[in-house]
Amino acid sequence: MGAARIVSDPRVMMGKPVVEGTRITVELILEKLAAGETVEQIVAAHPSLTEDGVRAALEYAARVLRMDAVYPVAGAAG
Repeated sequence: MGAARIVSDPRVMMGKPVVEGTRITVELILEKLAAGETVEQIVAAHPSLTEDGVRAALEYAARVLRMDAVYPVAGAAG
């Protein structure tokens, strides 16, 4: 199997970016990682997902943030 890709299709998960061949959104992967789950736990909970898929989601999120303006959130730590 080749490297995982992130795709968006309006017929799948309302067009949210997902790992190709799954209905697992980049958003879900980021939320699970932020909640403290490990990559191994996420992959175990979603048999159609691979570690490459998780990495692809992280790479996609980083690329999107580089392209977009990011505004401070009131009350955010940091």
